[in-house]
Amino acid sequence: MTSESERERSKAMEGHDDNVSMEDAVVEPMPRRAKGRGGRGRLRSQSKTLDHPNNPFFLDANEPPSQGYAPQRSIEGWIVLITGIHEEAQEDHILNAFGDYGEIKNLHMNLDRRTGFAKGNALIEYETFEEADAAISAMNGTKLFGRTILVNSAFMTGPFGSNSRRSPQLNRSRSPRMKY
Repeated sequence: MTSESERERSKAMEGHDDNVSMEDAVVEPMPRRAKGRGGRGRLRSQSKTLDHPNNPFFLDANEPPSQGYAPQRSIEGWIVLITGIHEEAQEDHILNAFGDYGEIKNLHMNLDRRTGFAKGNALIEYETFEEADAAISAMNGTKLFGRTILVNSAFMTGPFGSNSRRSPQLNRSRSPRMKY
């Protein structure tokens, strides 16, 4: 009567040869982990690639590459980002100013909890691209409460991961810089 665990052990040992010494066994090297902040939990071989169809930035060979940045639709609608809003502006003022360009589905204004004043930015959601584009083109650079507001699309398509403000980290030293 052999127990179930003994049967499992014998199955595992079927391909094992007792005559092979440890020195003769082929050992595969452990995969190297990337060092630094950005490499936690990811192997070096698993880099950021754009060649997977499930990736929203997947570049299909059949489609011509788009030049530059273009507005992108969110899940529920077209979201417009407004920055430079005066701190005393209220949601009603934003609704009145931007309501002329289409039906506003949603408006979110960040407010300071302590003072109740606006923090300076707002998000407006339109149903169609034409409404959002009309609001962006008409209201960008206009004055609201004496301050110039900047209006743009909240989500943009374009080159993935290209941030020209940061220098490449390939030649970056980890030691502190010597001061002379």
